[in-house]
Amino acid sequence: MTTGGEVQLPAKSVLDAEGACAVIPPTTATAQPPQGSGPVLRAVELCFPTQGNVSSIEFETYLYYIKNRGSRPSQNVWVPFTPEVEKDLVEDFKRLWATSFLDDLAVEVLDTPYPNGVVGKYVRFRLEERQRVKIVEYVGSEKIEATKVDEKLREINNVIRLDSFIDPAQIRRVEGVVREMLSEKGYLDGEVSHTVTPIAGGPKLVNLTFTIKDGPRVLIKDIEFVGNQAIGDGALKRRMKENKERTIINRFRSKGVYQQAKFEDDAENVRGLYREEGYIAARVGQPEIKTLDASADGKNRSVQLRIPVTEGRRYKVGKFAFEGNTVVKGEALQPIFKLETGDYYSEKKIRKGLEKARELYGTGGYFEFTGFPDLKPLDMVDPSHPDQFLPEGSEPSGPPVVDVTMRMQEGEQYFINRITFKGNTTTRDNVIRRELNLLEGGVFNTESLKNSVRRLNQLGYFKQLEEGQEGIDVKKTPGEKNKVDVTLALQEQNRNQLTFGAGVSQYEGFFGQLAFSTSNFMGRGETLSLSVAAGSRTQFYQVAFTEPYLFDRPITAGVDVSRRAIQYIGAFTQNTTGVNTVWGFPLTRNFTRGFLQYSFEQVMISDLNPAYTDPDVIGRNPFLQDALLLQCTPTPPTEEDPDGGQICTPAGARTISKVVPSLVHNTVDNPIFPNTGRRVTASIDLAGLGGNTSFYKPRFEFVQFLRHTRRTSFGFRAEAEYIKAWGDSLPLPLFERLVLGGEYSVRGFDVRSIGPRDPQTGAVYGGNKSLLFNFEYLISIAGPVRLVLFYDAGQVRIDRQNFTWDEFKTSTGAEVRFFMPVLNVPFRLIFAANPQREGVLRNDYTPTKGFQFRFAVGSTF
Repeated sequence: MTTGGEVQLPAKSVLDAEGACAVIPPTTATAQPPQGSGPVLRAVELCFPTQGNVSSIEFETYLYYIKNRGSRPSQNVWVPFTPEVEKDLVEDFKRLWATSFLDDLAVEVLDTPYPNGVVGKYVRFRLEERQRVKIVEYVGSEKIEATKVDEKLREINNVIRLDSFIDPAQIRRVEGVVREMLSEKGYLDGEVSHTVTPIAGGPKLVNLTFTIKDGPRVLIKDIEFVGNQAIGDGALKRRMKENKERTIINRFRSKGVYQQAKFEDDAENVRGLYREEGYIAARVGQPEIKTLDASADGKNRSVQLRIPVTEGRRYKVGKFAFEGNTVVKGEALQPIFKLETGDYYSEKKIRKGLEKARELYGTGGYFEFTGFPDLKPLDMVDPSHPDQFLPEGSEPSGPPVVDVTMRMQEGEQYFINRITFKGNTTTRDNVIRRELNLLEGGVFNTESLKNSVRRLNQLGYFKQLEEGQEGIDVKKTPGEKNKVDVTLALQEQNRNQLTFGAGVSQYEGFFGQLAFSTSNFMGRGETLSLSVAAGSRTQFYQVAFTEPYLFDRPITAGVDVSRRAIQYIGAFTQNTTGVNTVWGFPLTRNFTRGFLQYSFEQVMISDLNPAYTDPDVIGRNPFLQDALLLQCTPTPPTEEDPDGGQICTPAGARTISKVVPSLVHNTVDNPIFPNTGRRVTASIDLAGLGGNTSFYKPRFEFVQFLRHTRRTSFGFRAEAEYIKAWGDSLPLPLFERLVLGGEYSVRGFDVRSIGPRDPQTGAVYGGNKSLLFNFEYLISIAGPVRLVLFYDAGQVRIDRQNFTWDEFKTSTGAEVRFFMPVLNVPFRLIFAANPQREGVLRNDYTPTKGFQFRFAVGSTF
């Protein structure tokens, strides 16, 4: 409000009886414009008649947008009311309206003459402000939480902020978001409305309430495709990822509800299946929703989806050509697409061909390569105009043949400018760089980058890198042509452990350990371990060191000295002292290495179960005396034993000197929690270069991991072993003969419980050959925790026996596996059922139970 010709800011403006801004009476001020002056701009007033003449926004904010404030009599300054002033007032009006603060705005000019007759123009802006939100509520829904709505609105940057102006368009968007959230949960009939309620505390302050009515949940009881003949309903249903029939299993995964917003994605998947089979013109229509039944409480409605399908004709390939390729000739590209003239068109083969082409171009530095198929169905070409298609809806003419032209966009060849590492606070740059198959200044080979990342992951020094994630950054070098900078952002994992730990394992019993171990000693990539472990079944002392890059060359050199005592419950205690050295060298550029190991061991056994020294057992097994390192002395005849007998006790030691050449191909992505990759190991133990024991033991192991989903993987292991003495060697010692059982082979059975036994005592004396199979389904739960579903099967035989299906011992169940930083290995809780266990005894010589629960460490394979 203004008085005396000057703009002032009172607490409130004066209102007339009708609530409008009051008319200011003619002034009696002594200061007046000069006699005979033209009209002057006397004053400018802002009033808010519909809101008590109180503004929720500071007056200064509005005055900022007004150019002319009126005359100033106290300073004898008079503003002529000219056309220019009128134009300024129009611009003031526009600026005020553009602030978006107002719901309504009007301006009026009143004549208020001065006593000397000069006309004073009194300008009044009538403003009505927009309502401002003080409270936002979501009420009425049992299925949609207010916090979830806020999270969704933040994702799309559409949050209704407190103290902001009411925006009808924004409110409509919020209602749409809530309806979409209801639809995703299957509530197609959900309703969303809003109310605006004034509240106390100031003008134009309101409570914005969204009222949500969930309605019935629409459940898919049946899906039927109409018009499909070439592909059955079952195959089409499997392509639908979001809209599936409700079953007992998928109801726990929030599946089986109709999600209208995602139906088009499912329809595209169905069309994709048809294109894979050559039906390039297949169409999928909108589903007809037929209500089948509703629950008594009205909360659920079961429906049938009838989805119309138009398959069209199945096309064969006519011409298959390439355009745009200059680096790689068409003759080289043709084989990788596996499509020739006369074959049925397959989009799957096109897609796989493009993936291989992308790999091929990527090896040459063309990492921007893209391509797509350009299809020309010849039966839809106008015969009189070969470059034009028949009008839509026309009947096809001629056989269903499609010419395929692969449009290749090769891009430019790129070279590496710089390779940099971030986050390696412990590991030295050269340790990382030596694992890379990329060189600065060389061609940017995308396949070498993938292999390099896999090699880094295999080290286990860092959190796993995955292609496409933030940790691998490839950017074009600023100011350089055809060059890229590669940055690897690494997160160190603690591989240096000074630990005092304790645990329990069926293999080791209760144990404690004091150890320093590292697989990245001083950040140099070297492995060092100093270990002392003692428990109820094992004692272990070891010093080991391995250098993976001897003399800065990819040559592995390692040595360890150890002493171990292991008690096999119900059998014997094995005491081993030995030294071992290993040398390794690469056989291929990436993942295949050869190793040569030499070990020298002295082994003694003690605490032998009396069942092994029973004269009848030794009589039935002539080799057993030497195998157990027994010294037997005759006993004189007695009344109970007129023929006399013998007493056998452990004596002496076995000295084993052996060379072990091996070949290892390993592409497994992570040593602790693998998801993909393969490990193939072939080795043979050749004992007899010194010592008193000679044997050969070939071993073959195949391990494969396959990613299933983002959180799940399949794992499989097959292992075969064989052992046989040779030359003038003593018989094979018991501890070298083959047995299975335990957490590292067949999980539900005791250690060394699967193998040939003495029929009378049940003592396991082992076999000469074994087969082992392990299958796992690995599910990542959260962080370093996994649920593992497993199935194990194993069998051990002697030379003269053949493997038979009914003799395999099997175990199946689940285990919870999580990483223990103290032990630096996975810790395991194993729940195992043993369906095929006949004839297998536990270590206490009682029959193996049908169900076992175990604690363990490490991993089975």
